[in-house]
Amino acid sequence: MRRAITVHRSGHWPEDETADIVTLAFLDRHRRRIRLVADSGGPFMLDLSRAQRLGDGDGLERDGGGYVWVRAASERVIEITAETPTDLLRIAWHIGNRHLPVQPLEGKLRIRDDHVIATMVEGLGGTVARLEAPFDPELGAYAGDAPGQHRDHHHDH
Repeated sequence: MRRAITVHRSGHWPEDETADIVTLAFLDRHRRRIRLVADSGGPFMLDLSRAQRLGDGDGLERDGGGYVWVRAASERVIEITAETPTDLLRIAWHIGNRHLPVQPLEGKLRIRDDHVIATMVEGLGGTVARLEAPFDPELGAYAGDAPGQHRDHHHDH
C-alpha cells in the first residue's frame, strides 16, 4: 500500500505532481497514522512521525513519488456576520474564549454548526447563516505545525 509520509502546506509543494486527491471533513484532518481512501477509490496509508492538522490545499508527499492533494469536505457550518467590524470582533472574542476553531473570512467568521453558539452569537447581535461548505479553520498561534516546532499553551493563573 502506498504511504504518504510528509505534509507540505498549501502553496509549498509542486501541485503539478498531484497523483490523487483526498477529501476529508475537519475532524478527520488531524492525524498521524491512518488508512485513507483517495477520491479515486485507491487506499493509502497516512504515516507521519507525529499528528498534524491537514489543511485544505496541503500536499501529502508519497514515499514513491507524487502527492495527494488534501481537500476540505463540505460540512454543516455557520457563517457569522455583524453590523459593524467592532461587533464582529466582539463575537470573535467570545468564540475564541470558548476555544472553538474558527475560519476567518472577509467580513465574516465560519464555525462548525453548533446551535448553542448560534444562539449566543444572535444574543450578541450577530447574524447566523447555516450552510454546507468546507471548514478550514486557523491553526492557532500555538499549533507548532512546523517540523521541530512545539509550543506549550498555558494560561497565566
